[in-house]
Amino acid sequence: MIDMSNQTNRQSEIECRSNVDGEESLTEEKWQAILNNDASYEGRFFYAVKTTGIFCRPSCKSRPPKKENIAIFQTAEHARSAHFRPCKRCKPTGQRLPDDEWITLVTDYIDINYMESLTLNQLADICHGSSYHLHRTFRKVKGMTPVDYIQQTRIDHAKALLIQSKKAISEIGECVGLSNTPYFITLFKKRTGYTPASFRQMKIHNIQEDNNNEE
Repeated sequence: MIDMSNQTNRQSEIECRSNVDGEESLTEEKWQAILNNDASYEGRFFYAVKTTGIFCRPSCKSRPPKKENIAIFQTAEHARSAHFRPCKRCKPTGQRLPDDEWITLVTDYIDINYMESLTLNQLADICHGSSYHLHRTFRKVKGMTPVDYIQQTRIDHAKALLIQSKKAISEIGECVGLSNTPYFITLFKKRTGYTPASFRQMKIHNIQEDNNNEE
């Protein structure tokens, strides 16, 4: 059964990454500098993305984040002290982010946002890298592709919902980001050897047997 406490802890860490010394307000001037990848603001501030845990130079060519998810810092050191990691694309510290740390950021994002639409290209944009490099690096570090990890995460959450709730199969699919019910059933069977319905029936039967044996 999936450990929901890990997801809660990751979400809490993301929410608490800011509010430290060196954090500044996001002015319209800085927001425009971020949107325009303005290199003239180099060294004047760094921006971090709360949903990914990454911080960047103002000139970073990565897709601009949502305005409400940005934290502004005076220096790279302040951003690091708030537990943000340097962007792999713009290298705000001048050093390359280790592969295992980068992939940890990616998996943390998937673990929290598995119910959303997640493609390789979207993940690459969000986590500031190319899709080719993300696919290759993820496979090297995790022993599986990003798509495999997304699918397994969704199936793990579906298993928990099948056991812990009385939601319909189609509703569970929607809850884990697989709104196409036939595809959800096919993928679930491919990953587990059971259809969602037969998996639920088996688990309920096993729980009932365990309870009877304890009496």
